[in-house]
Amino acid sequence: MAVEQYRQIIQRLILERSQRRLAQEEIETQAVLDTERDHYLLLHTGWRGNNRTHGCSIHLDIKDGKIWIQHDGTEVGIATLLLEQGVPKEDIVLAFHSPYMRQFTEFATQ
Repeated sequence: MAVEQYRQIIQRLILERSQRRLAQEEIETQAVLDTERDHYLLLHTGWRGNNRTHGCSIHLDIKDGKIWIQHDGTEVGIATLLLEQGVPKEDIVLAFHSPYMRQFTEFATQ
């Protein structure tokens, strides 16, 4: 698949997830889509009572024509969603695993 297709798939997945409402009204969900540098994040920021919250549930990058999953805080697994969209396993890098451990997955090592 072409990088432009990957950009569209990633943006669609992140925007779909950004539309889901969290139980707490004070939590804002932000889709960060940097198509120039190919960085894509889903952030959550706000307040839970008196406690500040700020975190990333999805962080994807496109590097050298492959999708690098830097962080996956989803229940179903972002790799599964990418596969369902037709992205081949050899174009997905589980970057949250160490380079050594990646060789034991079914996905690309780099």
